[in-house]
Amino acid sequence: MTKPDFKPTLEPGTNERQTTRAVLPDAVYRNMLSRLSKSRKPAPIRHLFPYESEPGMISMLAGKPNTSVFPFVSLTVKVRPSNPRIDDSLTDLSLDGQDLAVALQYGATSGTPELVKWLTDLTCHLHGSQLDEGWRVTIGSGSQDLLYKTFAALVEVDDIIFLESPTYPGVLPIVQALGCNIIEIPSDADGIDPASMASLLTDWPKDKPYPKLLYTIPFGSNPSGSTTTLSRRLEVLRLAREYNFLILEDDPYYHLYYGDIPQPPSYFALERKVNGELGRVLRFDSFSKIVAGGLRLGWATGPEVLVNAIDLHGSSSNLQASGMSQMLVLRLLRHWGIEGFLAHTAMCAQFYREKRDLFEQYLQKHLKGVAEWSPPNASMFYWIKLRLPASMKAENIKNDEGDSLLFLTEKAIPGGVLVLPGECAYADGRRICNVRLSFSLLDEGSMDEGLRRLGSLLRE
Repeated sequence: MTKPDFKPTLEPGTNERQTTRAVLPDAVYRNMLSRLSKSRKPAPIRHLFPYESEPGMISMLAGKPNTSVFPFVSLTVKVRPSNPRIDDSLTDLSLDGQDLAVALQYGATSGTPELVKWLTDLTCHLHGSQLDEGWRVTIGSGSQDLLYKTFAALVEVDDIIFLESPTYPGVLPIVQALGCNIIEIPSDADGIDPASMASLLTDWPKDKPYPKLLYTIPFGSNPSGSTTTLSRRLEVLRLAREYNFLILEDDPYYHLYYGDIPQPPSYFALERKVNGELGRVLRFDSFSKIVAGGLRLGWATGPEVLVNAIDLHGSSSNLQASGMSQMLVLRLLRHWGIEGFLAHTAMCAQFYREKRDLFEQYLQKHLKGVAEWSPPNASMFYWIKLRLPASMKAENIKNDEGDSLLFLTEKAIPGGVLVLPGECAYADGRRICNVRLSFSLLDEGSMDEGLRRLGSLLRE
């Protein structure tokens, strides 16, 4: 396969913006779309929605119910301040009038326009992006919804993709159902290993297409909790440009980084700090971990052609994310502003850092000598390697270190402690001795008792 020439140089000064930005042409993305995505037609009603807002237009287009018959008149919620550790006063936020009408009515597939604009401004603020770079934002029913639509838009049978390994267990059923060829790229405490990827690509068969994309969780990777270092991110970006693949940057824990070193830039931001063309990163964010998981709101940011493909899928499936959830979040963000929002996320990160530190104490108390781990620097998980006895090895599986699934079913669950077995995080379903432990909901007593039970079971 032919590859474009690429000689990257990091611009001086981490806050500098490029003055010349070469954006990938739309044809590059259209060639990447799956046959399913290319065959999708615009929803016959929804693609005409924009004309309703033209001055003087009398619309008889859609079967929108009249809001005067809705039973809801107003909605008031009490919200905490952006940092309740400093100010614990509550504020009443109300939804009524036009805001409530928008919340209860059918809306644009890409999201409530004001919320889309707010998230666009946030993207520019956090990632150093500009509006003339060929990207946009769309809102979905959580980032899981957007990931599902993205993989459907890009991947089909026999395509080749890179998957960070171990990886988010929720993404595996999506890609496995598509019948693609998955190549797992190992990771460690410093995040994904680009050297492994480079070795594969250097020796890639000439008659075989290169992988179409890399899926990665660069901050507080689920399940490992690791954050990819800046040097590794630079190498991943270099490889993406050299071998023409997309980076799907799944970042639900971007705002929950609590590491001791400065937070590295996102891939979306890094594209703008390293000379070369823009447009190889499709980014996924979520309100689930920082506002409320039950609202089911996330957003995708990336090249317009790809985001359009996501919306085309949405316009014929779930139509839009919940209007009520969108307007409720928008009302909160109006109240906070960007600085208030970032103050809130900083408080969230500090909360989970303190949880992590406390959990670490009880790990040292109860699991020292029977397990191995590296403390996470983001998210809410520990990736623990258990020292399992010979009796905890599955039959007919060559694994000298034991099987955490067997340990879960035969020891942990009967012993009153529930963990996620490591096999759930690998595309090949390998039986390993690792487990994922989540500390987000545990109080100190539950940490102490839960890890005591786990340690006792391992020592039996």
